[in-house]
Amino acid sequence: MSIQLFDLTGKNVLITGSARGLGLAIGTGLAEAGAQFIISDVNAEGAEKSAAELRARGLKATTCNFDVTSDEAVKNAIDKIEKEIGTLDILVNNAGVNLRGALEEMELATWQKVIDINLTAVWRVSKFAAQKMIPRKRGKIINIASLMTFGGRPTTGPYTATKTAIAGLTRAMTVEWAQHNIQINAIGPGYFLTDMTKPLADNPEFDGWVKMRTPAKRWGLPKELVGLAIFYASSASDFVTGQVCYVDGGWTSNL
Repeated sequence: MSIQLFDLTGKNVLITGSARGLGLAIGTGLAEAGAQFIISDVNAEGAEKSAAELRARGLKATTCNFDVTSDEAVKNAIDKIEKEIGTLDILVNNAGVNLRGALEEMELATWQKVIDINLTAVWRVSKFAAQKMIPRKRGKIINIASLMTFGGRPTTGPYTATKTAIAGLTRAMTVEWAQHNIQINAIGPGYFLTDMTKPLADNPEFDGWVKMRTPAKRWGLPKELVGLAIFYASSASDFVTGQVCYVDGGWTSNL
């Protein structure tokens, strides 16, 4: 198999919520494969800083920050990308929140915020991206799922609901958009070491539980998501669509 199947030179990739963490790691990997990485994040200063650091390494990176919960903001941002940067070839729906609480005590506003960002925004951003991709008869959409797509934990009710729905939305997009040569797939990360999860990893009880539950006996490293992301984003996956692949050290295989 030719390595050119995985070459992303000349492609533009937009990743929501990508100023840091897993989104930044995935975008960096795609940029190293030749793509131009368009960082979008509510933290505009952080997005600019990350883009500058990538450019200093010789990689192609820029920013386009917008509110994923606004139709107008998303449409305007994608129109701007197409006009000023180039065709939107790859979209990674990474932005998300996890607001914890017991389901029987949770306020509607809390529930709705998680739904709006983790699920409705994925449909919204994908919709406006697809409107550009369909006439061109090509495109890649990667949704970020979770272990919570596979099962839940206490106090993660709305997050679990949204990430379970991401699997269904990925399949729904596939049955509508695959005919236009758009591939839509999802990545389900296990427990990964990031700035956000460091407090959990530093907790001996939680760290021990993760390592006991994961057959690989360790946390994942953000760079370990890059291989699958490149596969999904490249022509190597042109007949792969509607799939959720877990990158979890064997978690979902362990009873």
